[in-house]
Amino acid sequence: MYGYAGKIARINLTDRTVTQIPTSKYVPENIGGRGVCNRIFWDEMRPGIGALEPGNMLIYMTGATTGTGIPTGGRSVFTGISPNSFPEQYAWSGIGGMVGAELKFAGWDGFIIEGRADSRVYIYIEDDRIEFLDASPLWGLLVHPCQRKLEELHGDGVQSMVIGPAGENLMRNASITTSNDNVAAKSGFGAVFGSKNLKAITIRGTGDVRPYDIEKIFDLRLKMGSPYMRPSPLHREATHGMDGNEIPVEGGWLRGQVACSHGCNQHCNRLMIDMKSAFGDERINQVEKCVGIFAYGFQEDCSWTPIQNYETERNHFLPCKMLSREEPEPDTGDPHFSELFTPVRGDVTNYWKPDFDKGSVMMDMCNEYGIDKWDVIVWYMTWLSMAKKEGLLDDLDFGMEVDVESEAFVRHFLDMITYRRGKYGSIFAEGMARAIRKLGKEKYGDTIYRGRYSQMTGERIDVPVSLETAWGHSYHWQGRGFEATINKPGWIATSLELMNSSRDVQTVAHHHEKFENYLEYKDDPCHSPLLVEGVAFDENKAEIKDSVTCCDWQSPDLYWPDMEAEMFTAATGIPMTAAQLSEAAERSRLLFRAILIRDFGRCRDMEVGAIFPTMQYPDPFGQTVGWDEWNDLVDIYYKRRGYDIKTGVPTRPTLEKYGLGDVASALGCAAN
Repeated sequence: MYGYAGKIARINLTDRTVTQIPTSKYVPENIGGRGVCNRIFWDEMRPGIGALEPGNMLIYMTGATTGTGIPTGGRSVFTGISPNSFPEQYAWSGIGGMVGAELKFAGWDGFIIEGRADSRVYIYIEDDRIEFLDASPLWGLLVHPCQRKLEELHGDGVQSMVIGPAGENLMRNASITTSNDNVAAKSGFGAVFGSKNLKAITIRGTGDVRPYDIEKIFDLRLKMGSPYMRPSPLHREATHGMDGNEIPVEGGWLRGQVACSHGCNQHCNRLMIDMKSAFGDERINQVEKCVGIFAYGFQEDCSWTPIQNYETERNHFLPCKMLSREEPEPDTGDPHFSELFTPVRGDVTNYWKPDFDKGSVMMDMCNEYGIDKWDVIVWYMTWLSMAKKEGLLDDLDFGMEVDVESEAFVRHFLDMITYRRGKYGSIFAEGMARAIRKLGKEKYGDTIYRGRYSQMTGERIDVPVSLETAWGHSYHWQGRGFEATINKPGWIATSLELMNSSRDVQTVAHHHEKFENYLEYKDDPCHSPLLVEGVAFDENKAEIKDSVTCCDWQSPDLYWPDMEAEMFTAATGIPMTAAQLSEAAERSRLLFRAILIRDFGRCRDMEVGAIFPTMQYPDPFGQTVGWDEWNDLVDIYYKRRGYDIKTGVPTRPTLEKYGLGDVASALGCAAN
């Protein structure tokens, strides 16, 4: 098989056995990655399993492009029941780094982790050999020392995915870390590793992956994502941050840009040189993504420009691109240039003043403990800041004075929740959504923070002290809370995407839309089939990205719709069109929805009830959305997807159209 290694490992931790499944059982119909994971989970899991119970199945899959030299060839994905979602639901978590390619070099496209080991173990994969080894010497190690120890044990060149103390202690937002600090973080699967007594998976592959069309791969490498294809030199920066959040750094700091894996021609990770360590006097290097900027100082929210969501043929940049000195200049001759590039200033938030060393320590602790940085920076710390200023913490004893501007407190708090120290350590290790409900949501979640101001209107922006939106996750391009300055059509689209998910989707489904479409629906977005079509496009592309695989740095390209299909065909030799790939994405999403319905009771009332309340707080322009107009939009979306508009269940004709008649029968869908 070109592109694929040809087999999937079923790894049972309970009885320590390994069996093989031919990859051909699932591909090419399900493409790879998340598409295959969804099919396996639907076929093999049943309702009633908790995320941290032995019965939870953790599925890891690469895609056809992984390890082939096609850019972003390190991408791969986990799926399973998420301990971080509220309530627990089936979810996924993408991950970069070199481990996906290494697994394919060892001859495997993925693996299924079942059961629970009776003692602490790690898994060692060397080509066809899969061993269960004693993890006692590794248990308790921080992430990077664990990775180094595995290299000592198995030699240079092995690739590992490991958990830190957060995962060992079942912290619900614990991450799994591989090379270059790439993490599977959003769904809390590090806690699932911990619940299974699994510390790490280490891989050495001595084979290769044969792509079908080498010349086409060379062509793709020259075209995809405006590739740098050149070294990324280090630069000394005088400030840190972006768009109003710039802070001076005494003596400056060294920055480079790196790819997450071999085979990738992008430099989307920010490499920070000679940073302060949280665990000793030795200086460290860190790899960070965009959210890390706010660890260093957060007095103003992220600014926004329409080009981050709306593109023209002359100017189409991918969202969240950390522009480097090598980035091409925008085309100023574009008739929409001014509208696309005029920034909207972020809200004044007054969370914490700049402190470069404290921010470095916060980031280092997240890296080494194995905690989702997003939850720490955007949710834990902002909640502590706002709740303290609103006088909500007087009755809570954290063991020292709450002060998010104090490095000592940051160290204390992250240590407390990682190791579940004391009453509040255990409460907050359950994640913010559950902690707030344990403490009392009316007071500790819904109290209004009175220190936030819009720079667009000059008015105070009332948002709760908890930046929670739907499914136990915090805001992300939903128009308020964090990264709030996206306009109403944009946050309506991203809120609709979140409503139909089980976790934050904006790490893989940033809203992309052609500017001419935006001009058509901007005045009445809740009644626009065109906006809904854009949402469906984003959702399908997200499935494709996690199945082919590629990443948000390159995909989607609105003006090169066949790109992902060309990638797939170059890797596998299987003819594929954009329309066929979209059909596979529709099938994958239907399986995902069917799982949520069958196993977790998903329905229209549940979805609307989860997302609608947070949209009643004003965005930076003072706008909200009404009950009737939101439900009108949901009607349009459900009809587009082929769901029953009263229940949200896909209809039998819809499921049968995509070859899922068995799913229709299992869901009890009527013939008409």
